[in-house]
Amino acid sequence: MSEDMLRVTKWTNGEKQGSPFSDAEMKRRQDALRRWMGETGIDAVLLTSYHGINYTSGWLYCSFGRKYGLVVDQDKATTISAGIDGGQPWRRGFADNIAYTDWRRDNYFHAVQGLTQGAKRLGIEFDHVSLEFRSQLEAALPGVEFVDVAQAAMWMRAIKSAEEIALIKEGARIADLGGAACAEAIKSGVPEHEVAMASTNAMIREIAKSFRFAELMDTWTWFQSGINTDGAHNPVTNRVIQAGDILSLNCFPMIFGYYTALERTLFCGHASDEHLRLWEINCEVHRAGLKLIKPGARCGDIAKALNEIYRSHDLLRYRSFGYGHSFGVLCHYYGREAGVELREDIDTELAPGMVVSMEPMIMIPESLPGAGGYREHDILVVTEEGAENITGFPFGPEHNIIRN
Repeated sequence: MSEDMLRVTKWTNGEKQGSPFSDAEMKRRQDALRRWMGETGIDAVLLTSYHGINYTSGWLYCSFGRKYGLVVDQDKATTISAGIDGGQPWRRGFADNIAYTDWRRDNYFHAVQGLTQGAKRLGIEFDHVSLEFRSQLEAALPGVEFVDVAQAAMWMRAIKSAEEIALIKEGARIADLGGAACAEAIKSGVPEHEVAMASTNAMIREIAKSFRFAELMDTWTWFQSGINTDGAHNPVTNRVIQAGDILSLNCFPMIFGYYTALERTLFCGHASDEHLRLWEINCEVHRAGLKLIKPGARCGDIAKALNEIYRSHDLLRYRSFGYGHSFGVLCHYYGREAGVELREDIDTELAPGMVVSMEPMIMIPESLPGAGGYREHDILVVTEEGAENITGFPFGPEHNIIRN
């Protein structure tokens, strides 16, 4: 191979760019990982997920079919990026960086080999590494024992620092602005995608205004109407809003890889009596749930208590998912730690520094009166004595029957 076709290279192009987090905060995160490595006899860790790399280095990659990594040992942290990304991974990361080229298909693994020399036990994220990737790592690192780091890293992310909470509060504020733009755009005869665009654009503009060097990626809005409200994650369509439609607002600003959300039930113009009855019940569950978020409360117990309210109205069969989840960096759980879910099968106790949502939802089938999906969503920061609700957008029939 010629000298100008290197397998790995360094492209530290430009200067390090702004971050909402201090160097001390990023060092805290990396040092917490190193302490776990020392306690468990791990020589190095190779993080490969969006959330693992972003949380630990501050850089959020765009995969586009390529592999990425962050190798942390007791002395240094180094991101592994593709040459196609140029110097951006180094500029955005609290870490060194090496880039691998496309000249050979195994260049990524060549980079891993160079950064893990001498390692006998390597931590990897079992919940992110595919069977194929695992076999490729085994071939590249013969004799190395692989240990799961995903669960330990998840619990490190579960308790947010003061700097993280400050950023999450900014996300909640910007989500409220997206909600206001959404409500302003709602009219009979307007298609869903136009409402969603108004909301998303408002949030992107506010992020750009509020932060230096912000990467404007992954902020979006799901806005659903009528039958499309039956799923919480249904995509935006070109369905035209009609008077009397049930509506779902879902605003998701993404700031430096941190995900926040605002979700509300609304109606266009008016709501039927049965729609109002069901909506009020879901708001009752929401209010009750907000009161249950506090330190020491068990996730499963919260879910079981709220189940009883739905059961008393013969609506439990229409509940479609858990009552809430944690918030943090973007990941394959969309910014949440799997161990902090408000579901019956999760025994985790809420603790100060956790950030969780309360978001009860019921879905009434199209064949029944009051059909549609009803969901309210607030974000709360668990404190020493209770919880702080950082969502400001109002909910319920007195606020969200939109008569533009």
